[in-house]
Amino acid sequence: METMGRHVIAELWQCDFDKLNDMDFIEQTFVDAALKSGAEVREVAFHKFAPQGVSGVVIISESHLTIHSFPEHGYASIDVYTCGDLDPTVAANYIAEALNSGTREFVEIPRGMGPVSAGQSKVSVNA
Repeated sequence: METMGRHVIAELWQCDFDKLNDMDFIEQTFVDAALKSGAEVREVAFHKFAPQGVSGVVIISESHLTIHSFPEHGYASIDVYTCGDLDPTVAANYIAEALNSGTREFVEIPRGMGPVSAGQSKVSVNA
């Protein structure tokens, strides 16, 4: 059975504080990640919080990429949802590398197939 979409939830820890707190860097990283995965970017909206943190979304023709960053904890919560033939792990990995994530966990959920059942979790640790 084909899915209507693939949703990757990425937990990124031990990320670079300055990158997590730099709205322009995060925005460009997310646009680049979308393009690298073959997506067509439609809208971009990001917000910088005080004293730190960034939230944002890149709307793509195939769905969306989102972030909520917590620089004080070295943590970022990422969602990459794609429809069609796009692989959301391409964008998620690109973002994790750009933020210098020391530890990351990805959970992929097939969407539109009935009751939600989380896919296998993939964990990798950078040296």
